[in-house]
Amino acid sequence: MGAHPAHLLALGFGSGLSPRAPGTVGTLWAWLVWVVLIADLAPAWQGVVIALALPLAWWASTVSARHLRSADPSAIVADEIVAFWIVLWLLLPAGFWAQLAAFALFRYFDAAKPGPVGWADRLLHGARGWRGGFGIVLDDLVAAFCTLLVIAWWHSW
Repeated sequence: MGAHPAHLLALGFGSGLSPRAPGTVGTLWAWLVWVVLIADLAPAWQGVVIALALPLAWWASTVSARHLRSADPSAIVADEIVAFWIVLWLLLPAGFWAQLAAFALFRYFDAAKPGPVGWADRLLHGARGWRGGFGIVLDDLVAAFCTLLVIAWWHSW
């Protein structure tokens, strides 16, 4: 993890090194970081943090995947982190149970990859370099969108 600064970011400061469910652990890490460091910022500043984190996640994923010699290593969780931050940013202010429901929905979409999430995952699957790094991030962004779509549907119903 210390071999390159990108690894620290891509591996979610070690959360992606979990032997079981690294994506879930990375998403829990994202939630914790949000609550501790980002939630008290003004919404515009939260958006700035996300806008800066997104290209950093892309870069870190690209570099780390190349160094790990894998198109989409499960240890890379920067994609889950920034995608879940987007969900929290658009969901908040919301209570714990709403956040927990968003967490469960996001994990479902990210892990099961139904419909558009699976399409996004296959779109650049196996690509290397910048395209591969974007592919790592893309399916999680689509999972975040699907999560928000279900929540919006639930609220309108």
